[in-house]
Amino acid sequence: GDILDDYLRTGGVWILTRNKQFYKTNNEKECAEKCEAERNFTCRAFLFTRKKLQCLTLAENAKTTVMFNSTDAVLYEKKIYLLQCKKGIGKDYRGTEAKTWRGIPCQKWAEKTPHKPNYTPEKHPNAGLDENYCRNPDGDENGPWCYTTDPATRFDYCNIPECEGQVTHTGEECMQCNGEDYHGEVSRTKSGLECQRWDAQEPHMHGFTPKHFPEKDLKMNYCRNPDGELRPWCFTTSPTKRWEYCNIPHCTTQPPVSGLGSQCLSGKGEDYRGRIAVTESGNTCQHWNTQFPHRHGWIPDGYPCKGLEENYCRNPDGEKRPWCYTINSSVRWEYCAIPHCDGREQGIAGMSNVPVQVPLSEECYRGKGQSYRGITSITVSGKKCQAWSSMFPHRHEKTPDRFPNADLRDNYCRNPDGDSSPWCFTTDPSVRWDYCNLKRCDDYTQQ
Repeated sequence: GDILDDYLRTGGVWILTRNKQFYKTNNEKECAEKCEAERNFTCRAFLFTRKKLQCLTLAENAKTTVMFNSTDAVLYEKKIYLLQCKKGIGKDYRGTEAKTWRGIPCQKWAEKTPHKPNYTPEKHPNAGLDENYCRNPDGDENGPWCYTTDPATRFDYCNIPECEGQVTHTGEECMQCNGEDYHGEVSRTKSGLECQRWDAQEPHMHGFTPKHFPEKDLKMNYCRNPDGELRPWCFTTSPTKRWEYCNIPHCTTQPPVSGLGSQCLSGKGEDYRGRIAVTESGNTCQHWNTQFPHRHGWIPDGYPCKGLEENYCRNPDGEKRPWCYTINSSVRWEYCAIPHCDGREQGIAGMSNVPVQVPLSEECYRGKGQSYRGITSITVSGKKCQAWSSMFPHRHEKTPDRFPNADLRDNYCRNPDGDSSPWCFTTDPSVRWDYCNLKRCDDYTQQ
């Protein structure tokens, strides 16, 4: 095949790297040959500039260094160094997993403590013994391993998934339900745009980084559905198109039947399929397939695996527990009282990271409310707040990693940008954001 088939191409970007070599070449293929023949370091990627016909072979790739916009440059990264899965025993694994299956951090291959290694970068220059990444320099049948930072455990194996298991997870390049479990390798949008890598912030800044969503399989630039959208999508490499859906066909096999779900509450209750249809305050639930009295985006036909039957309490969006819209026009939505599977009484005290009693000072705000850290998540118009880490139904850039000091937890009202009072994006597709149903602390003291 073509030598470039072993590389992932990203147009219009440049990466900063310490180790590089400059060459004059006529095209990308010649540049790839220079990368393959590089002897000064292990070549993991190369940059080719079309105007100057300049070729830069690189020791690093976008996973290990910073990426910038550069209209004339094209980045080619060796796929083997981007894969986060292993083939066979993983002798060729060059991913960045750096902890054992028990979660113990790995020791750097070049270091001598706490364990003196038999396998070092000097002795095995072609084994990819970079940093403290899991590797298999000796062809161990149990797969990639590392020396550990625990003095009592010299080495241990790493939990690296099989590539075949990830790529053919659905049996073919198709999706079940809304594609939330899609693990294929489609990396172009429905209009043919190339997808932006999930670990890159160019050309679009976003909060969906693999580090913050480790369970969402945000690998390379593959289409994924990390936020409960209608189907898999990606940010695009076009500066003028932030994101777009991908064209992934539905699998011919039927999705799991929703009726087989749990009849009681475990975890957040996302698999709850019981028939409770009344909220904890006694309001009857609105049917999911109606838009009255509350308009919403959770259409049963659009979300075939969320169990949105009748008006039963459900948790389609990863809320704290099952909820529903109510038939009370002045109460948009409420949580439902679902019995726990282990027989515990459900109450706010049982919910993790929610205080049993919120002090009065936390139910009001001072100044503009930038210091407010309460748990109110309802707007002045009664709308439910969208989680800050979610991009559904509204895409935005007010993410926890961009505003680390603003305490953007769950869907609690906050003021990360110095607005006049705490606010949030709403779960109503027709209302992007609204101020929250909170009073100033001064108002309490005046009463």
